[in-house]
Amino acid sequence: MRTTSNWRTATVAVLAVAIVNLGLASTAQAGIVGTSAIVSTARDSDLASIRTQLERADVRAQMEKMGVDGANVDLRLSTLSDGELHDLARQMQNAPAGGDVLVLIGAVFVVLIILEVVGVIDIFKRR
Repeated sequence: MRTTSNWRTATVAVLAVAIVNLGLASTAQAGIVGTSAIVSTARDSDLASIRTQLERADVRAQMEKMGVDGANVDLRLSTLSDGELHDLARQMQNAPAGGDVLVLIGAVFVVLIILEVVGVIDIFKRR
């Protein structure tokens, strides 16, 4: 009879703890996130990353040597698609620091040439 009482006490204790924990369970809150919120956040972070790199004095100096007007850079960046902007930001982040500024400038120049050929911008004035 003593083992039945111990078994019953243990069962009641486990059930009591389970019932108490049931009341303390937290629920997860979820909401729908629109695609535009994710895309605009990624675009904003890519633009911020590119602008940080382009604001460096050595990069600005090299761009001026190549004939790229610094005032039009933001306008040209705004015409890039999300994919092109992301690729440019990734290339700029992966470029070695210090020695290969020309690679960075080259990547920007290639994007500008592509935009010129497609007709989005007009760097080389046609007469």
